[in-house]
Amino acid sequence: MTFNSIRTDRLILRWPRLSDAAAAFERRRLPEVARYQDWEMPYTLERAEQRTAEVADMDGPQDNKWWSLTVVDAADPQQILGDLAIAITWGGRTAQIGYTFHPDHWGRGYATEAAQALIRWLFTDLGVSRIESELHPDNAPSARVVETCGLVFEGLTRQSFWVGDRCSDNMLYGMVRSDWEAWCNRPRHRPDRVELVPVTADNRRVIGALTSHKSQERFVSPMLGNFREALVPPSSDGAPLVPWYRAIEADGEIAGFIMASEATETHTNPYLWRFLVDRMYQRRGIGSAALDRFEQWCRDQGASAIEVSWGVGPGSPAPLYEAGGYEPSGIIDNGEIHAVKRLI
Repeated sequence: MTFNSIRTDRLILRWPRLSDAAAAFERRRLPEVARYQDWEMPYTLERAEQRTAEVADMDGPQDNKWWSLTVVDAADPQQILGDLAIAITWGGRTAQIGYTFHPDHWGRGYATEAAQALIRWLFTDLGVSRIESELHPDNAPSARVVETCGLVFEGLTRQSFWVGDRCSDNMLYGMVRSDWEAWCNRPRHRPDRVELVPVTADNRRVIGALTSHKSQERFVSPMLGNFREALVPPSSDGAPLVPWYRAIEADGEIAGFIMASEATETHTNPYLWRFLVDRMYQRRGIGSAALDRFEQWCRDQGASAIEVSWGVGPGSPAPLYEAGGYEPSGIIDNGEIHAVKRLI
């Protein structure tokens, strides 16, 4: 089909040109760019020119071949930011996507904005039924891009991805049309009402199906682990923890889960132990509202402080806690920062 450029708020995704080769060479030759990609180093200008010529000569996506789009700044179309790669398979039914941007343009949301626009075009204009992306397991920034676009982690294959003599595991993300439609149509507004409700026989299956993004699992325990520790709680300082847990309900829908250890003679402060907002309900202020409800419960129990700990790194819940007034105590607890909030 004929391809016309795709415009977003900040970007233009256009047909590749032979003149794009120099910019492609400049970004692909950088070790930090090539680190998780599928080309061997050193990356040469000749290779960039050959690849650019091949895709520029194509009349659009073709089955079992890689095509690409050049991403430029909409305010300055001469400024090339990166490129998007598209491979069509199964007679046009499935598309695999990838992206490469110059480090000067990392951290500004360009990859996400471009990928979202490409995904919309692939589903609505090209008519694919499935979109997927493969990632190196250590490439957390790229994982957050595809997760923000609505792709779901589907599995990891071990020692399955080779670049020259280097081998790594490989992560697979994917979405079908119904996934994409549900992601696009999910509520985005701040809920009118957030409550902490008991876990019951009627809602336990919905609660058990709650999930974070895959990249958040290093900071957020999956629900199976939450249920396991609620059923058989571990001990701390020689005494078992006493779990208190609730589902987070937003405008009548189960949106998350929170679990704390109650204050006891051994553990004088409630400890916020598990906290998860489902991937479909994030970025709506539900987490901060649930934290407020939990803090009120602690006050009602006569607690004078709440303890918590968090891991460090991109995607950490640290900003949520720090904005809520939790202050690091200076203690490192199993590699996590321990913090306390004094209740007035």
